[in-house]
Amino acid sequence: MNEGTGERSANAPRRGVQPALEYMMAEKINALLWIIRMGTIMFTVLYMIPLFGVNPYNCYYKALMSNAAISALRLHQRLQNVRFSFTREFLAQLLLEDSCHYLFYSLIFLYVYPMTLVLLPIFLFAVLHCSSYSLILLDKL
Repeated sequence: MNEGTGERSANAPRRGVQPALEYMMAEKINALLWIIRMGTIMFTVLYMIPLFGVNPYNCYYKALMSNAAISALRLHQRLQNVRFSFTREFLAQLLLEDSCHYLFYSLIFLYVYPMTLVLLPIFLFAVLHCSSYSLILLDKL
């Protein structure tokens, strides 16, 4: 038994920054979604608490645009196997996806006067998924 030697068994997963980076490179779209979600969180916080002389209205619109980008990427991931055509079946499949609803939500509120309550579901959604992916990355460390 090598309990006291500190040696790792051959089946133990590798730990450190390199395996986390390899995981991010293998899952490029999920890593990109994580980065954009962190931007959404940052823009929402900067809209609520304007620091560093930033314009809060710009942060509001950037938070909505980053959420629209996230939703478009998620929609692309989910409809990857469906052939793009303007048929009734494709549009029905498109409208069944929740990413399409989030995309419409962001686009609708992108063209109206800023309202704080609009950013709440976007912020909570970004915090939820960003923390979930962060836990996966922390498991790799």
